[in-house]
Amino acid sequence: MTDFSQRFIFADTDIRGEIVSLEQSLQEILGNHNYPAVVESLLGEFAAAAILLGSTIKFEGSLTLQARSDGEVPVIMAEVTHDKTVRAIARDCQDASSDDFRVLLAKGTLAITIDPKHGQRYQGIVPLEGANLGECLGHYFEQSEQLKTHVKLSADNQRSCGILLQQLPVGKVGDAELREQQWEHISQLVGTTRPDEMLAVSSHQMLYRLFHEDKVEMFAAHDVSFACSCSRERVLNAVATLGEEEARKALAQTGAISMNCDFCNSQYRVEEIDLSSIFNSDNSQTVH
Repeated sequence: MTDFSQRFIFADTDIRGEIVSLEQSLQEILGNHNYPAVVESLLGEFAAAAILLGSTIKFEGSLTLQARSDGEVPVIMAEVTHDKTVRAIARDCQDASSDDFRVLLAKGTLAITIDPKHGQRYQGIVPLEGANLGECLGHYFEQSEQLKTHVKLSADNQRSCGILLQQLPVGKVGDAELREQQWEHISQLVGTTRPDEMLAVSSHQMLYRLFHEDKVEMFAAHDVSFACSCSRERVLNAVATLGEEEARKALAQTGAISMNCDFCNSQYRVEEIDLSSIFNSDNSQTVH
């Protein structure tokens, strides 16, 4: 299993963790585009981070991690579903060359959006204040959830990996001083790990190196895979939102309306017969 996420807990503490490792799914994300090397690494971190964030909540739907900035990467995002499928993309970044996170995403904001199949959509937005994505996510959780969170990420164009630690509300340990000592001990161990070390060994080897003196309980691992949610039905719905007049104008110009999915490069073609099925005579119904 090369692409997976896995939860773990520390005995006699209120600290939980999650690890993620991506190889094949990262190749599918990057293979659809020709990104600069620094963007490939950043996109790998976003994909891993989205999976880690999705692991912290119980939901059926999707979670999106998106940054917008005035830097070399204006838009970058990753989306994960409850069944551990992931996709990611960066836009307008062909000239990106800096290896400094604060240059790539200068003056940026980070949005985390949870879109459940049933229930209300939620979005939290925070400034990108940190030297790397992991620091920014730690700030997000402390501000929005009041949970101490440590996220460490690393990626290149071959592999992406990450680890998330989170201190839960008082449960097993009620003593505030002991809780603080436990958190400092475990989070500092992760903090000593260099990004290149994370990529050099498997995620399980990394966990052993970090926590072999601590009592760690591992849960079942979950497969992660690349998948895109684009479909012909969604394309037809997008055409329907244009309205019949605009759709027919677009069709008349080229003989067909062509759309490409930015995530997976799938191509869709909408022709006259499709417009006839989308719009009825009184222009009141659309495809759903």
